[in-house]
Amino acid sequence: MTFKSALQDLRETTLVAVSGVLARLAYLASLRRRDGGYSHWGLSLVHGEESSDRALKAAQTEVLSKVLRTPIPELVEDLRESSQQNNATAEGYIEGMRQQFSELLPSPEDTAAAAHLNSVLIALSTLEKNRKRATRSTS
Repeated sequence: MTFKSALQDLRETTLVAVSGVLARLAYLASLRRRDGGYSHWGLSLVHGEESSDRALKAAQTEVLSKVLRTPIPELVEDLRESSQQNNATAEGYIEGMRQQFSELLPSPEDTAAAAHLNSVLIALSTLEKNRKRATRSTS
């Protein structure tokens, strides 16, 4: 019997079921508690609270890094996929992410990542709004 680390378990069991890098980031943000820790019942049960917290923070850091490295055109497609999966409009989905901005960041002290993520979310929001207007005006 092989044992998985909490991070490996999280990657191979939970995150693999969430389609889209933006959806993964939003999902991990939804697990944040007010004190900055995380709440994932199953992972905590199997691996313990401390191990679970470390794994969730590491995963959120990895996913955020991936979002920040992904070209905007790919994120636009990811946004559409993530929003459809969550039965939301792309515009509503990205606005929801902007409203939970502080939870999207694994470390609030990382001002560079915060500034970069903010610019990415603004770009996606602007592109989606402009796409909507352009589509409406041509029809």
